[in-house]
Amino acid sequence: MLKTFDYPKFDHRPSADQQSGEVRRHPVIVVGAGPVGLTAAIDLAIKGVAVVLLDDDKTVSVGSRAVCYAKRALEIWDRLGCATPMVDKGVIWKTGKVFRGDREIYRFDLLPEDGHKMPAFVNLQQYYLEEYLVRRAEEVGVEIRWREKVTGVDTAGNHVRLPIETPTGVYALEADWLIAADGARSCIRRALGLDFMGQAFNDRFLIADVVMRADFPPERWFWFDPPFHRRQSTLLHMQADNVWRIDFQLGPDADPDEEKRPERVIPRLKAMLGADTEFELEWVSVYTFQCRRLEKFRHGRVLFAGDAAHQVSPFGARGANSGVQDADNLVWKLKAVLDGTAPEALLDSYDAERVQAARENLLNSTRSTDFITPKSAVSQAFRDAVLDLAENHPFARRLVNSGRLSVPAVYADSPLNTKDEDDFAGTMPPGSPCADAPIARNGRPGWLLSLLGSGFTLLCFGDAPEPLKVGAVAVDLLTAGRDFEDVEGLVAQRYDGRPGTVYLVRPDQHVAARWRAFDEAKVRAAVNRALARRGRRR
Repeated sequence: MLKTFDYPKFDHRPSADQQSGEVRRHPVIVVGAGPVGLTAAIDLAIKGVAVVLLDDDKTVSVGSRAVCYAKRALEIWDRLGCATPMVDKGVIWKTGKVFRGDREIYRFDLLPEDGHKMPAFVNLQQYYLEEYLVRRAEEVGVEIRWREKVTGVDTAGNHVRLPIETPTGVYALEADWLIAADGARSCIRRALGLDFMGQAFNDRFLIADVVMRADFPPERWFWFDPPFHRRQSTLLHMQADNVWRIDFQLGPDADPDEEKRPERVIPRLKAMLGADTEFELEWVSVYTFQCRRLEKFRHGRVLFAGDAAHQVSPFGARGANSGVQDADNLVWKLKAVLDGTAPEALLDSYDAERVQAARENLLNSTRSTDFITPKSAVSQAFRDAVLDLAENHPFARRLVNSGRLSVPAVYADSPLNTKDEDDFAGTMPPGSPCADAPIARNGRPGWLLSLLGSGFTLLCFGDAPEPLKVGAVAVDLLTAGRDFEDVEGLVAQRYDGRPGTVYLVRPDQHVAARWRAFDEAKVRAAVNRALARRGRRR
């Protein structure tokens, strides 16, 4: 019998809006209290935006679901004040191994360098992650309304109207802006009649979350054609509480209901783990690969994020991680529009930047699917040849695709970027997320990203300019040697920070521009460009 948990329950309480009988308007409503919706709501509340979060359920995630959270998502959550319990509870890892049959053919290190606060990956069951996010949302004043089901969307000229069903009756709300983070089966997407572009693959995979004490290290292990599951693939991950995630490829003809039965799952696990290994099933599911997205993520005043906007295969951990980056990209722009410091056109850059990120994720996810489950004799021959070579030839290992793991998006072609005029070394051109590095401040150790804040920042290597304000937007100053000490020299190294160098950093901690010397006119122009304020000079 499958093990279940007594998940934290949240029940519906009629809101003041519902009790009033009036249709009230809110600046922002977020639909969907999963990792993406909670992240967006927390960020909005921290920025001082009154936000209402609606969810049609009354529980955190059932089953582990998303389990691998990448360094960039953890950095975002750290800025929002909720990463510490995730890292403390989760399993930290950075090493992956690829097997063919019963032989290891190679291994990889996802963060070979030191000097980063957040690890490469943390594995943590989604129900824990959501508990921590709910706790933080309550701390910062997010109003979460449980068991409130949105049943339609009326997109008026300058607002959105939502009819809502609750256990205590129906009512309606209005919002200046709506963030749809309501998952793969998005009711908002259906209500607007929007379809996904892309592919849904036929191959089925079994997820089994297994409670056991095992000697496996905290690593990602992937098998092609393992002896316990011939002509298929298997993935193993360690989670918190001695729970292990195991994915078995089943093939396109598998019956999902049949394969989820313990009588089918347990023999597979015994073949892999050994007949004498004691374990208990916690959760079982069957899924297929989805590589699809909306054509656009912005539809007037409705903004889609996470699985409501795009779906990728679980191999590579690109689903939740990319959704968290959606929220990180969107919220500062929405705040600027609400404050009147940027035009609505700024939100078009959310569409441009995150659609491009989704294209990249879908491309990598599709390539992973094709390599893991070859669809033709030619594809099979190519995969076999690559695996033959990879064991002894490092060049071939770049071609092995057991799921290209999540990396932070680089908005290289963003309309918000100011192109480089000077020569820079390193890997942080405009559009890149800022790299972290150890620093000291007032004699205490710390980290660079914690100093970049959540507004526009000038990171300076040299004499600090005078405080700067571009219109109503204040630009914070952060100067190496004055505001912090580069204790290991890694800030200067990672930013190619020669004396005089200046970086303009966006509120989401992506690089907007960089120069070898401070020029006030150029900085002003770059801030205006990053806010989509064309033609503004002051």
